[in-house]
Amino acid sequence: MKAQDVMEPHLPTLEDMQQWTQVLGRAQQLLLEQAAGATGRTLPFDPEAVARIQTGFADEGLALWQRFLDSGGLLRDQPEPPPSGSPAAARDRRFADPAWTEHPFYDLIRQSYLLLSDYLMKLADAVDGVDPKQKAKLRFATTGLLDAIAPSNFPLTNPLVVQKTIQSGGENLVKGLQHMLADLEKGQLTHTDGTAFELGRNIASTPGKVIRETPLYQLIHYAPTTDKVLETPLIIFPPWINRFYILDLSPEKSFVKWAVDQGISVFLVSWKSADASMKDLVWDDYILNGQIDAIDTVRDLLGVPGAHAIGYCVAGTTLAATLALLAARGEGEKVASATFFTAQVDFSKAGDLSLFVDDEQMKMVEQLSSGGFLDGRYMAATFNLLRGRDLIWNYVVNNYLLGQDYPPFDLLYWNGDTTNLPARWHRDYLTQLYRDNLLVRPGAISVAGTPIDLRRVRTPAYVQAGREDHIAPLESVWKLTEHFSGPIRFLLAGSGHIAGVVNPPAAGKYQYWTCTESQPTLEAFLAQAKETKGSWWPDWIEWIRGQTPATVPVKGARRPGRGRLKAIEDAPGRYVKTR
Repeated sequence: MKAQDVMEPHLPTLEDMQQWTQVLGRAQQLLLEQAAGATGRTLPFDPEAVARIQTGFADEGLALWQRFLDSGGLLRDQPEPPPSGSPAAARDRRFADPAWTEHPFYDLIRQSYLLLSDYLMKLADAVDGVDPKQKAKLRFATTGLLDAIAPSNFPLTNPLVVQKTIQSGGENLVKGLQHMLADLEKGQLTHTDGTAFELGRNIASTPGKVIRETPLYQLIHYAPTTDKVLETPLIIFPPWINRFYILDLSPEKSFVKWAVDQGISVFLVSWKSADASMKDLVWDDYILNGQIDAIDTVRDLLGVPGAHAIGYCVAGTTLAATLALLAARGEGEKVASATFFTAQVDFSKAGDLSLFVDDEQMKMVEQLSSGGFLDGRYMAATFNLLRGRDLIWNYVVNNYLLGQDYPPFDLLYWNGDTTNLPARWHRDYLTQLYRDNLLVRPGAISVAGTPIDLRRVRTPAYVQAGREDHIAPLESVWKLTEHFSGPIRFLLAGSGHIAGVVNPPAAGKYQYWTCTESQPTLEAFLAQAKETKGSWWPDWIEWIRGQTPATVPVKGARRPGRGRLKAIEDAPGRYVKTR
């Protein structure tokens, strides 16, 4: 049965058109009231701009209805109005099914929704004379509302759901209800089949040993696969807002395994998920008792002056502070080079995440952290909101309305494996960095009583950004290059915050851009950058070898557990499994 057969088209009545007008008016009023409440005053619109927008909306709306009436309901035989004919609308995966354009009823719904979306976004842009952050909040709220009310999210206005319901006799809705109840019970939206993965077997399975354990982290030393390795080891700091194994997914995707196979002694920090005992932890703890402690541990174990370090996301922000502290102490040589995966130090262009740090949001965070830590599910929900269309509503349709089985996908399994955050650290991070942007102000932040200044960092740095990153925007990551004083190689990778990093060479996916010489601005970089197809990992390993080319045989402490630090347990260790 085709979706076209599900519902015969009918001409809209006057009551139908009045209902659409009333819905539009209520939606517009809600948005304006929300925005006015956020700014604390009546929104100052540009009257001429609003008049043009309303006139354009009225004209396009009347044209849409007139085309529908003139063609007897066959909209597909007529050219579409601008909003639904735009490139963005054409790429909209919510309306990819042919029924959205071939069936007149659904085509009318689709085009009406796109017209409404275009109108409300233009109206949000017409707000003038307010703080840019307040205007960004209005845009974010408008986008969130429009994503939520999309006709694809409702069973009676989604042709795929109607067709599936008829074909299955409603079994899809029963199965979807089971999915929804299970998600409500665990307090989290499910994205993938979790039973398909087991830590240490087919995910986070690179062989290694836990050689050190503290109340904050476990240190994993991975087993070498080559006869010789670089004399200077590598220590990886993943973000503690997620599990470390984003860098050790399946063997085909594992950055850890790939780095080991390149002839590097690889160590990795597995952070403990916060509990009530960690309620008083602050950023200093992650710098001193986390990163510096781990760096010193590896240096002492192997008898080397320094180690290469990688910091991913928030761990990269922390690595920058660690480098600044070491520079202030005259110990900068402890880190031979620093690599930053999608990390920020200057939060002046931090994107939509900066909208979650006003007073009201901070009060809510404190309420949710009453036990001394923030449940990781709340942080996961925040990240999902940044891409609600893809990470929320897409799964509402597939899981709840269509009742589809969950696909086995290692990256989505990791995404749902949340960690808890220490309440005090999380509050300070949001206020001192995202809100007040103190890290880039020399001396504004002190660690263990020592004021730090990023300008004193002369460690060679490799800075990687994602072209489509919605968590650490390209413009924000670039600003790291403006604060360090040492040599920097900046690389722009295709895709976003995760896929832009986890892109093994064998996959042959995406691309990256580099310049042979450093550039003074992001605009200059983009103008001069050369595109290379495929993974950027080979570029990174070439850079690392150029920093410290010396190699040593694999013996003694180069094998996990064979040196002064004995093996505690097999990788991935127990911390990655704690809730």
